Amino acid sequence: MTELLINLDVPDLEQAVTFYEQAAGLRLRRYLFDGSVAELEGAPVPVYLLHKEPGSAAVAASGLRRDYAPHWTPLHLDLVVADLDSALARALAAGARLERGPTDEAWGRLAGLRDPFGHGLCLLQWRGRGYDEVAD
Repeated sequence: MTELLINLDVPDLEQAVTFYEQAAGLRLRRYLFDGSVAELEGAPVPVYLLHKEPGSAAVAASGLRRDYAPHWTPLHLDLVVADLDSALARALAAGARLERGPTDEAWGRLAGLRDPFGHGLCLLQWRGRGYDEVAD
């Protein structure tokens, strides 16, 4: 079996902990590596917030630098929630920015957001059997 961990680079660790606690209902479990990493629990997989300064090297062997300007990567977080409207209100109050929606889909409802650090994330509320509603 493979174990899955989620790691998010953030420029301000305390702000990120507060955001994900308030917006996603996660809880701080502990700090690691001399306080430069926060482990959050409350999801099916652990979420690690890694303090990384803006402009620091993203990968040692490349010229890529961390940039926390708004961005969307092919990999993002989807948070499945019981009540999209309540979850959206919490996320916005915690500092998220609404990028799309909420929209109604055959499988449920969707709101596209950006966290305070530029990362894209979606809130999903299932309808009926969720994605199975549209499976072939």
